[in-house]
Formats: sequence, structure tokens, C-alpha cells
Amino acid sequence: MNLVLFDCDGTLADSFGVICETMRRCFVTAGLPAPDEAATQGIIGLSLDLAIHRLAPTLAPDALPGMVEIYRDEFHRLRAEDSFPERLFPGIEPMLRDLALHDDVLLGMVTGKSRRGVRLVVEAHALESIFQVVRTADDCPSKPHPAMVLECCREMGVDARQAIVIGDATFDMQMARAAGADALGVAWGAQRRDALIAAGAGDVAETVPDLVALLDGWLTDRWTANAPTLPVFVTG
Repeated sequence: MNLVLFDCDGTLADSFGVICETMRRCFVTAGLPAPDEAATQGIIGLSLDLAIHRLAPTLAPDALPGMVEIYRDEFHRLRAEDSFPERLFPGIEPMLRDLALHDDVLLGMVTGKSRRGVRLVVEAHALESIFQVVRTADDCPSKPHPAMVLECCREMGVDARQAIVIGDATFDMQMARAAGADALGVAWGAQRRDALIAAGAGDVAETVPDLVALLDGWLTDRWTANAPTLPVFVTG
């Protein structure tokens, strides 16, 4: 079996608008200068406490839990307004549904979202049957720690060498490599191709059809590597 693990924000779902606006509101509510959008996009994929610390490194550690709660409150308030829907990027849903038809491919999600955040995205797009395993910021240490990948592999009974992480951030690539898995980047997310390659991406897909082709190539390599060796019969 082969395990394909997807990041969510910036890879599957276009969450930039809601994340940037939520972070802005969070900082304003806390009486702090709001980070610019470029800075916020640079921390997408990290768990909330680490992300907020990166954006406000002088903030006292004991203030972080309160900031996390403010962020969560503002996020759900913003979701209720329906001003920033988390739509899947074009082509993502049919790609996922096609991959799910392969008997020897397992699909999972490894994300800095909370479990509640994942549920909202999955339910909004009727993807409940797609992902056999999910790890979130509520379950594991923040990326780039390898725990999300390793726990998914353990639960699915797959060696990390038979797993690949698809993501838009350097944290995704570093997490995959630290776990011993392969990594592919996507260019429509938070970070640039050269940064993803430097962080360990085997390649970077510019479009969803590119990603489909790269995944097909990776799966073909795995199938070839695991094919039984046929005996050689000498005749004469």
C-alpha cells in the first residue's frame, strides 16, 4: 500500500483570505499591531501557538494560550459571516475522488488546522469518505516535527518510505523528510518553488494536472519497486 498525505490550507483549500483576516482581527482584539498578509501567509501550516509566536516573538509565553483562543473565536465568527469561504482549489476535488478509487492507495490529511477546522472543510465538500487518516494540530506537535506523518503511517500500517506528503509550505517538506517520507510541493500556495525544493521537495507542481502527473509517476515507481522478481529460466 502507498499513503498519500495532503496538507490542507494552501494545498487543498484556498484558506488564505480567512486565515489572514482572522489573524488580523486576533491581533487587533488583543491590542497588538496587525501582521501584514505576507507575514501571515509565511506561517500557514504551523500550529496556532507557534504561528502566533513567529508573528509576535516578543509576546510573553503565558499570553499565547489567550491569543490562540482569541484567534479561534474570531475564526468561527468570520466563518459564520460567510465572507471568506474555504473553497477547494479548482481540480482538487476530482483529483481526490479519482485517487480514492485506487485499491492500493490510501489518502490522509496532515494539517495545522484544528480537528474542528478540518471537519468544517471536509463536511462542506462532502469528503468524509476520502481520507482514511487525519492528524491535526490538536493531535500532534507542530510541523515540521514528523509526528503527523509517522502516526498516520503507523495507523495505516505503511512504512514511511511508502508515503508522500503534498504541501505548499517548507514546513510540509521538512516534516516529510524528517519522517523518512517523500515530498512534493505545490506552487499555488504560500511559498515559492525554490524554497520548497530547498526544504526537500522532490519536485513542485505548478498546476493540479501537474500534480496528478507527478503523483502518477511516484506511484508507478512504488509499484515497480514492490513488484515481485520473476524467476529466470534458462533454456537451451
